[in-house]
Amino acid sequence: MFRIAVVGGRPAPIAGAKELGIDVVLVHEEGAYDPAIGVHCERIVHAPITDGPAILDVLKPLHDERPFDRVITTTEFAGESTGFVVDALGLPGVTEATARALKDKALTRELLDKHDLSPVRYRTVRSAEEAAAFAAELADRIVLKPADGVASLHIHPAGTPEEAAAAFERLAADGVTSVIAEEFLEGPVVSVDSFSFEGRHVPIGYSEYRMNDRFVEWEVSTPSRYATPHLTELRELTVRLLDAVGLTEGPSHSEFVLTPKGPRVLESHARLAGSGAPELVRRAFGCDLNRWFLTVPLGIDTLPATSPDPIGGAAVRFFTPEPGTIEAIEVDPALDIELRRQPEGETPQVFLPHLDEFAPLEVAAFIAKNPGESVPPLNTVMDCVSGYVIASGTDADDAVAKCDAVNERIRFRTV
Repeated sequence: MFRIAVVGGRPAPIAGAKELGIDVVLVHEEGAYDPAIGVHCERIVHAPITDGPAILDVLKPLHDERPFDRVITTTEFAGESTGFVVDALGLPGVTEATARALKDKALTRELLDKHDLSPVRYRTVRSAEEAAAFAAELADRIVLKPADGVASLHIHPAGTPEEAAAAFERLAADGVTSVIAEEFLEGPVVSVDSFSFEGRHVPIGYSEYRMNDRFVEWEVSTPSRYATPHLTELRELTVRLLDAVGLTEGPSHSEFVLTPKGPRVLESHARLAGSGAPELVRRAFGCDLNRWFLTVPLGIDTLPATSPDPIGGAAVRFFTPEPGTIEAIEVDPALDIELRRQPEGETPQVFLPHLDEFAPLEVAAFIAKNPGESVPPLNTVMDCVSGYVIASGTDADDAVAKCDAVNERIRFRTV
């Protein structure tokens, strides 16, 4: 019997762990998880998931009684703290240094430069004057963002030194204390989902996005049509990137911009991707990254020798109604799919409810709002709270078309 500790997650992908012979100790914050996940756990213990020493305090006595084989996480916020515990217990996995190298975007750029990878002009800026000076030096469009930001939050393009200074002031006003300025990377954004074991990296899926003018991704589809002509280069760059940051084990999600000069690294993460991407990869490539998260590090499943070819396509599209108060939600009576709705007065416990139950279905959807509730402006991925549709297809275009057809038949009326 294997034993692992999983830190955080909404939810942590641990369904089926007991059937695989894995005892799971979930470390989470009280009230921040669906208690129903307890059926998959040996036990649940509470600690702040961003506090490495606090997590170690609750896990060390359990480890002394019966050692953990791994301590892992799939949430961005617990990356460094989980790495702290991995290091303290002397276990294989994502170290604190690797987690920090991926979370700190300036450090990621520094390591890429050191390994002569993906040249991008950047600078850590500590004042509006430094931001303006960087924009003047490049004499081109730039982007200012938090050095440790996630979920498309606080991204500010700037075309002039004055706009760069104003963007820095807005970031400072929002409490952002560490700002990175980069040259604006022109081109479509694509991503590569990979899995690693014993230092060997295998790129699996590759996706693309539709997004709004604030860079919020409201649709993910795979396999990416944009990425296909660049696939060999993207896979090679992914492997070299993961080596550069010292990743040796587990899932990773790397994003790239396909610029006229070739693919450039946007950012990377030592975790499973969000927005249902692992389920899209399973549908389109036949590889279950959620299962591998548990099984490959323990030797239950073996990492493939080479990257797989797609067996179909898949897409997830979030509903994006106009911000405001919902007056009505109109569903076309002819819509013949599995459609679930959030009960009135209840709040979803997870970001994509029912995703596991939808796995066998070609097309399914979930409406997360009810009349009288509010729809926020789409400023970050975490504002995609109105529901979603997921679909499989013969290829990505087919899956996207199925999502679009459902979206057209579900109307949110807001004021």
